[in-house]
Amino acid sequence: MTATNQTNRAAGLGVLLAACVSALVVNANTSAVTILLPAISQDVGASVDTLQWAVTGYMLVGAAVIVTSGALGDVFGRRRIFLAGLVLFVLSCALIALSSAAGGVIAGRMIQGAAGSTILACGMSLLSVDSAGTGQMKAITLWGAASAIGGAAGPLIGGLLVDSTGWQGLFWIDAAIAAACVPLTYLTVKESRDPDRPREIDVLGTLLVAVALVPLVLALSESSSWGWLSFPTIACLALSVLGGVGFVYAERHATAPLVDLTLLRNRVLVGATLAIFLVAGMINALMYLLSLYFQNPDGFGMTALQAGLATLPAAAAMIAITPLITPLAVKIGPRYAVAIGFGLAAAGFATLMFVEPSWTYSAFVAPLIVLSIGLGLANGPASSASTAAVDQDQVGQASGISNMARYVGGSLAVAAAATVSTAVTDAHTTDGASAAESLSAGLGAGAVLLTLMSAAGIFLVLLLRRHRPEPATAVHLAAAAAATSHTIPTRPSGERTGQ
Repeated sequence: MTATNQTNRAAGLGVLLAACVSALVVNANTSAVTILLPAISQDVGASVDTLQWAVTGYMLVGAAVIVTSGALGDVFGRRRIFLAGLVLFVLSCALIALSSAAGGVIAGRMIQGAAGSTILACGMSLLSVDSAGTGQMKAITLWGAASAIGGAAGPLIGGLLVDSTGWQGLFWIDAAIAAACVPLTYLTVKESRDPDRPREIDVLGTLLVAVALVPLVLALSESSSWGWLSFPTIACLALSVLGGVGFVYAERHATAPLVDLTLLRNRVLVGATLAIFLVAGMINALMYLLSLYFQNPDGFGMTALQAGLATLPAAAAMIAITPLITPLAVKIGPRYAVAIGFGLAAAGFATLMFVEPSWTYSAFVAPLIVLSIGLGLANGPASSASTAAVDQDQVGQASGISNMARYVGGSLAVAAAATVSTAVTDAHTTDGASAAESLSAGLGAGAVLLTLMSAAGIFLVLLLRRHRPEPATAVHLAAAAAATSHTIPTRPSGERTGQ
């Protein structure tokens, strides 16, 4: 092997290591935070309802930034923007760990949302331009595996660290790993950019996404205390509508729009995006509700570590079904795979509707496994269909739409589930029910919402009926990886690179 080949091989391994390690850390951090909420609540003296914004705020900022960060990488250099994401992630971890008030934690998490979405978007793009063909498929598969492992292990790691080092330990360790990725990236990754992409960045579109989403989530989160017909709620909803209308207008007139609205005429893409929206929402809302129920003294009273361990059957089921999803979708068609997936999810959530204080943890295991398999089965084909349904030169825009749908679905579903659960819990408490009965009723109400979302997903097959699975490509493998993370590449093949 020549010196040049050895150098190229080392550089390729450096790109792969930097992208995969950072994806693992970001996804582990994302899934671990809900386990940490009770401990953070006790430490900073804020309610869990307030700290819900540490979850929804992260996703809201991620939704606004993920497409923009990919565009910034295309224009100004993917390595440069990826490094900026890593540095911002380190700083956000430090801010959160050093915070003694809820405001600092929430602000840090919102900054972390921008950093995490930047790392995921540009990390995948670095892999997609560094290799081609079989090598690209292997790299994307490894990236997807790292993302899945991080997402699955996050609650367990978070619980272990809460019990051993305090909740701050997760963020200090994440900061150290991300910091180590900085010199690795700088020394081994070549700069790359897209010379054909317009240099304009749709800043206005990014801001209008936030204007549309933040008031909507605020209205959902506070409606139980404000009242649905109160002035603050109506004002937030009106501002959200104005932001949405403004976004549509801005995108129609932008030179390089954040979202190509003409793609929304593609009914397969719309159906796949809605499925992704629902699945991401249900996964995040479920983790939020279960984490609080499992650790509440009137629920199971688990420690953070025990709550993390309690999520393993669901995570293991979702990972186990992953290798079977593509063969099944090819055999029976993605529309039927998605329908079966949502049907299984509905069955699992419907069982949780009848939760009682007398239930033990073992009563949760079977429905959690069933609904996890269902969500995995629905998400995989939908992620693939979102890119397979468009022309090759539209893959970047289609992926941007589905990426935003993941973040938006997660933020809205967590806010809605928290509002419904809290309102029902408070109502039962007011009516004289015991704390345990009220808590179970709240979880059951949240399960009703998630059951309805699953049932709505079944009807999405009407939009997917014309889609036919195609032979796997690197882009489609990336879409499968997106089922466990938040992004797929903005460009499917190599472009100009340089030091």
